[in-house]
Amino acid sequence: MRLAISYSVNPAPANSEKKPPATGLRRFLYVVAGLTCVGIAYLGMILPGLPTTPWVLLASYCFSRSSPRLAWWLKRSPIFGRLLRDWDEHRGIRRPVKVFSVCLVVTVVGLSIAFGGLPVWVKCVIGGLALIGICTVVFVVPTIKSAPPP
Repeated sequence: MRLAISYSVNPAPANSEKKPPATGLRRFLYVVAGLTCVGIAYLGMILPGLPTTPWVLLASYCFSRSSPRLAWWLKRSPIFGRLLRDWDEHRGIRRPVKVFSVCLVVTVVGLSIAFGGLPVWVKCVIGGLALIGICTVVFVVPTIKSAPPP
């Protein structure tokens, strides 16, 4: 007996061509890469300094190229689902997520610079990279308005 599972994935925007999922070895490599990215994203939630969002977006890309079922699973994830849905629908990040991420980066980098026994040039590099990341999140990534609570 065969069980049929039906699900829907948000359609691609009208102006983009949707490529069919890869097959064979390429599909296998995309699935492995996607699962690896999800694992790194989960680690990023725990470890300060390791970003989560880029890994989730990369995993979503890999799954969209290889397995609609895994793409569907990731988009419905209680942890990463809202972030992906916001990105797919609005191409942006909600203001509370931006505020939290900037505060976290400032705290972690500030503590690393203040209490790390690092050479001054390394502290400057860390601070400069953090500043680039913060400016990217604040000024480049679009902010979407949060929906009012129901």
